[in-house]
Amino acid sequence: MAKLQQSYESIIILSTKLSEEEVKALVEKISAVISKNATLDSVDEWGKRRLAYAINYETEGYYVLFNFTSAPDFPAELDRIYNITDGVIRSMIIAKEEK
Repeated sequence: MAKLQQSYESIIILSTKLSEEEVKALVEKISAVISKNATLDSVDEWGKRRLAYAINYETEGYYVLFNFTSAPDFPAELDRIYNITDGVIRSMIIAKEEK
C-alpha cells in the first residue's frame, strides 16, 4: 500500500529589499498556504545571511526553513507558488528520509 504522507523541509531565501513587515507578512502567507494543504511542523527563521554568490545583484538574503508533512503532490504546487511570489529569490523543497 502506498504511503499517503511524506515529511518535507523547504527553505526559502527572501530578498533583503523587503521591509521587516513585508518579510513577516510573506512568512505568514507561506505558513498559511502550507498549513491549509499540509501539517506544518515548524517554521525556523534563520534571519539575514550572506549569500554564497550574488542573486539578482543581492549579496544577502533572509532565510526561512519550513518543516511539514503532506501528500506527495503538494510540494510541486508549493514550488509553483514560490516561483510566482515576489520577494522569494530562491527556494528548495526536499523530501526527508524516513527512519
